[in-house]
Amino acid sequence: MARTDIQVIGIGLDGAAGLSAATLALIEQADLLVGSARHVAYFPGFAGEIWPISSFQTALDQLKQRIASGDSAAIVVLTSGDPLFFGLGRLLLAELPPEQITFHPHVSSMQLAFSRLKLPWQNATLVSAHGRSADTLRTALRRGDELIAVLTDGNHTPNALASLLQALDLPLSYRLWVCENLGGADEQIQQLTPQAAAAKTFAPLNVVIFQRQTTALEADPSALPLLGLPDSALASFADRPGLMTKREVRLLVLGELGLQAGQVIWDIGAGTGSVSVEMARLLPDAKVFAIEKTAIGISLIEQNRQRFGLQNLVAVQGSAPAATQDLPAPDRVFVGGSGGQLQPILDCCQQQLQPGGRIVLALATLEHLNQVMQWLQKTSAAVSEPASAWQARYLQAQLSRSVDIAALTRWQPLNPVTLVTLTRL
Repeated sequence: MARTDIQVIGIGLDGAAGLSAATLALIEQADLLVGSARHVAYFPGFAGEIWPISSFQTALDQLKQRIASGDSAAIVVLTSGDPLFFGLGRLLLAELPPEQITFHPHVSSMQLAFSRLKLPWQNATLVSAHGRSADTLRTALRRGDELIAVLTDGNHTPNALASLLQALDLPLSYRLWVCENLGGADEQIQQLTPQAAAAKTFAPLNVVIFQRQTTALEADPSALPLLGLPDSALASFADRPGLMTKREVRLLVLGELGLQAGQVIWDIGAGTGSVSVEMARLLPDAKVFAIEKTAIGISLIEQNRQRFGLQNLVAVQGSAPAATQDLPAPDRVFVGGSGGQLQPILDCCQQQLQPGGRIVLALATLEHLNQVMQWLQKTSAAVSEPASAWQARYLQAQLSRSVDIAALTRWQPLNPVTLVTLTRL
């Protein structure tokens, strides 16, 4: 079979003007020019055969037939930007002999977007929603990636992606840019809020950039609900924004605790203090102790305490149970994290909890649930007085939030959690 030389040339919105003299020479010397109607229109004087692509698969099949026939024509395939960056190059390599293909990349639209915004992008998360689902973007946003660039399509438009961001109800904020017609005469770059972007329409050729904000979200307590704060109203870990007891789970925890006025409450493994904040707001005359071993967690608890002006919330740094030794005996205990000390924490609560008190544990693993059940069995066997006995109740929560998928809506599950409520008899 005669060798067929296929030159795959990336091209931008500036057309032939953006190509080097050597690349233009390859096009002029070609026998066959393959590309979209927009791409081949950049070369109205081309003297050879032209195949406008209406279907990638049809074009590939035709190229394979041409090669198989032994035709030694010089072929140029035009494609947008860098052919090997979410482009036609991957499909060509899957269908045609790699040794017969040479790539000539152009600057990609993402390179242009970041250069226009003057943002270093070596650590950016790069996502293509072009002909794909938005799952990768959704995961990156929930993970709190610092910089995300998205190639869009007719379904995953900038306004659809902005609506997706809003629907995720993240405990952090993103700055959003829409970069339209990059490299073209009508290039336009807009910085928008998600709300503004969701209400606009944009040119079909665009790139969307999300940049995570480092400043904490400001919350106006008077505009927030008395119960069930949105996750975004609370300061969270910059590198792990999802590491927070979610709003829906907080509501269940508060219900299981059965809070009453004037109580002393321990929140063990408080993390960002989201549950502590809810309890302190609900019960201004209660005393809430948020026990957290990490310095960054204590800092976040303090930020949230100040944000909501909660004088009855006290951040306690240290690992439980040792960190509780100087605290007043509790009426209620919430255990959101145990740091590998679950049974010692339960032993401490057994000794310190007031008569009629209650413990609620939020457990994410079967192993932790098994530890609680083993502790209950051990405690029950050792009970000599009925007043030391426990009543246990188990609640498994498997919750999902609605998220927008282009023009549709689907369920996005939260991590399952088991709530164990232990009431002292």
